[in-house]
Amino acid sequence: MQKIWLQAYPPGVPAEIDPSQYASLTQLLEEAFRQYASRPAYVCMGRSLSYRQLDEHSRSLAVWLQQQGLQPGARVAVMLPNVLQYPVAVAAILRAGMVVVNVNPLYTARELQHQLADSGAEAMVVLENFATTVQQVLAATRVRHVLLASAGDMLGPLKGPLVNLVARHVRRMVPPFTLPQAQRWPQALRAGRRGTLQPVQAGHDDIAFLQYTGGTTGLAKGAVLTHRNIIANVLQNDAWAGPALRSAGDELAIVCALPLYHILALTACMLMGARWGACNILIPNPRDIGGMIRTLARQRFHFMPGVNTLFNAMLNHTELGRIDFSALRITLGGGMAVQQGVSERWQQLTGCPILEGYGLSETSPTATLNRTDSRGFTGSIGLPVPSTEVAILADDGRQLPPGESGEIAIRGPQVMRGYWQRPDETAQVMTADGFFRTGDIGVMDAHGYVRIVDRKKDMILVSGFNVYPSEIEAVVAAHPGVLECACVGVPDAHSGEAVKLFVVPRDATLDSAQLMAYCKAQLTGYKRPRSIELRQVLPKSNVGKILRRALRDTV
Repeated sequence: MQKIWLQAYPPGVPAEIDPSQYASLTQLLEEAFRQYASRPAYVCMGRSLSYRQLDEHSRSLAVWLQQQGLQPGARVAVMLPNVLQYPVAVAAILRAGMVVVNVNPLYTARELQHQLADSGAEAMVVLENFATTVQQVLAATRVRHVLLASAGDMLGPLKGPLVNLVARHVRRMVPPFTLPQAQRWPQALRAGRRGTLQPVQAGHDDIAFLQYTGGTTGLAKGAVLTHRNIIANVLQNDAWAGPALRSAGDELAIVCALPLYHILALTACMLMGARWGACNILIPNPRDIGGMIRTLARQRFHFMPGVNTLFNAMLNHTELGRIDFSALRITLGGGMAVQQGVSERWQQLTGCPILEGYGLSETSPTATLNRTDSRGFTGSIGLPVPSTEVAILADDGRQLPPGESGEIAIRGPQVMRGYWQRPDETAQVMTADGFFRTGDIGVMDAHGYVRIVDRKKDMILVSGFNVYPSEIEAVVAAHPGVLECACVGVPDAHSGEAVKLFVVPRDATLDSAQLMAYCKAQLTGYKRPRSIELRQVLPKSNVGKILRRALRDTV
């Protein structure tokens, strides 16, 4: 196909990248451990972890994983927020030749059980704050090795015990649990230090991550991301953004406020950080905007990925003036559309525009980016990154010319192998010539810039997270007091969109408060309805299908 976007590329950005320069992600990480050994790799709650220490800890944990009898290719779930244990765990799993299964720590038992069972995970690393959820589902999964981490494990002999005391007994952030077979993080590292890592030669086609994302059936499915997929995306992002960031000096700092279990932070923060020898400033709880601001006030930083809701919350916080933005070179906006008003206010405050990009879990994630020399809000998601082709497809699969809207499709080395053990769903999204059909409707202009105009699916995007109505409806319909239900996305100033639920009660005693409590127990926070409307009937087609579009038209 004709790559019309190449004419609009910034100077020095190549048309292609070469993923073969790394044999595996392990090689990329170990290169960083050697090259940047003395630099800080992560800072969290006042504790710094150098690349040398990351090397040592991850090697010990990789040995421990092998000591459990786990074989190369085994799936290991990681259920951690942004704490120092996360990068250690991911690096260890990869170095042991195993597969990382990222898990949202706020999942309900129902959601966690599905992901663990579907992935076939044999081991998992979990922060003790969420161990009670693991306890509820463990017997229904293949997980036989549980490694428990505590908030203070890596904060040093003085601060660590204090943090654990506060978390467990003062703030009561660790609900009671019983996992007698679990091992503790410090003991696992000690055991690993006494052993020797058995080298595993992972290759480009080996699986590195099962990155779970929503599905048309309402059940999350794992995007199979190989070592080559992730290496390619790291190199694509480096070719695009690296020159602008390297001009800031030798030691870069990245704000890691997005959760590392999300594909955007995983690639843009952890793995790009390794490529650049950067220090990631970990924010364990980005909902605490005041706490995040106080953390960022202590250190200059150069790169900040985020979503529109995060930037908007910061802009509306009274303490934002404490942060020194003078070193900031790139602000990356992804996960959801960046609103023009937020972008303009951010640029006015920081002097740095929000560089909007586009991608999905299935594309590792970056597919398009705006130029780093953009002077302000563009309204587009930018140009295809190196080695990437973007096509706008008609319903019949024809490629449409510039100016015509159709489904955005992506082809490149960062596109997933397929969905884990779901060949039928893989076939639905992959074309015969290797394009991934995103389900988003867009248009490309004559210069190759892409703009999203609508979504083909009924997906709701809440703060950058995919919410699928069929999953919410399946959960709510199981309530004995519900006759029928449907949900749609409605505009929300805080999260971009929010879930609105419509319910036809089975009996008159059912009220919204009962349904809200039920949803809280069954659904993680971003999936829960923000509002519930009780109705006598729902609009339907002549074959009885509930018409979500008609419901959206009423709100």
